[in-house]
Amino acid sequence: MIPFLKSLRPHQWIKNLFVLAALIFSKHVFEPDYIIQASLAFVAFCFISSAVYLFNDIRDRKNDRNHPEKRHRPIASGALGVSTASISAIVLAIIALWLAFGIQLYFGIILVIYALINVGYSLGLKHVVILDVMIIASGFLLRAIGGAFAIEVAISSWFILCTMLLALFLGFVKRRQELTLLENQAGQHRRSLEDYSAPFLDQAIAIMTAGTLVSYALYTMSPEVTEKLGTPHLNLTIPFVIYGLLRYLYLVYNKGQGGDTATTLLRDFPLQLACLFWVFTLGTVLYF
Repeated sequence: MIPFLKSLRPHQWIKNLFVLAALIFSKHVFEPDYIIQASLAFVAFCFISSAVYLFNDIRDRKNDRNHPEKRHRPIASGALGVSTASISAIVLAIIALWLAFGIQLYFGIILVIYALINVGYSLGLKHVVILDVMIIASGFLLRAIGGAFAIEVAISSWFILCTMLLALFLGFVKRRQELTLLENQAGQHRRSLEDYSAPFLDQAIAIMTAGTLVSYALYTMSPEVTEKLGTPHLNLTIPFVIYGLLRYLYLVYNKGQGGDTATTLLRDFPLQLACLFWVFTLGTVLYF
């Protein structure tokens, strides 16, 4: 069971918290019906993302054995059989889709799109330079949009822009750290890494960092958002976003982290603290 559970990558479920964004920003956090719908949506994304991870690990098991870190994954190491992983992926996908379409039709469609995009990524799109990072980013975006469909509320175009830019930032950081870690063997593990270079990725990261900060600042001060949320004080959360992004860049460039977003967040207390303060300030501004 331990190799199986490790293959589900439960630590990566933290990414699925984007599903709950619509619940928070629509100010329905204390309403049971909305909480149940959002929670089921979160579970559905956890199941489908784990199914995708299993599928990806089965496909990449040979290449993963040449990777200094991924070779320890249960499927690559042989601790979990391919047949067991395949059956598990199918069962998880079926449960996720059953849940999703039971929640809301459009949410089910979003989950199908998420699954198809990620299958396409595993089958070859991950080797297409730049597009590979955009596909990774689309996963975060689909989570946020799916969460809005699940509870049937509107989501701001500003929020969609912020989510996309933040996801691109994380994606380019991931590629940079892979390139740094694998060095001359990078192309053997992932063909798209042959087309990337550290200077290009540094430029892309810088652009996405600036874009994320500016778009989030404009989002918090937008008259449309102020009127919709009923508060002009959303900009009080900006300092925590600035600190969080700069802290993440510090971990990338000074500590060699950032290759795995979830692991980086779960291991760095200052980054966790920034997230907690952001959530606390956001909650206070929106609800109190």
